[in-house]
Amino acid sequence: MQANVGDRLHVHSHVVGEIDRQGEIIEVRGQQGAPPYVVRFNDGHESLVFPGPDAVVEPA
Repeated sequence: MQANVGDRLHVHSHVVGEIDRQGEIIEVRGQQGAPPYVVRFNDGHESLVFPGPDAVVEPA
């Protein structure tokens, strides 16, 4: 997985009734666009994320 600052991270929910999480990648800490990423989610929460197989990077 590779991303750039400004791309969107979409994490799909695996729980019925729970919504997917989406946020903007504000910092890339890995080399050459690799994880981990600092993500600002739509609710304003910022978190260091090591995306799993349920996550997709959407280019800006």
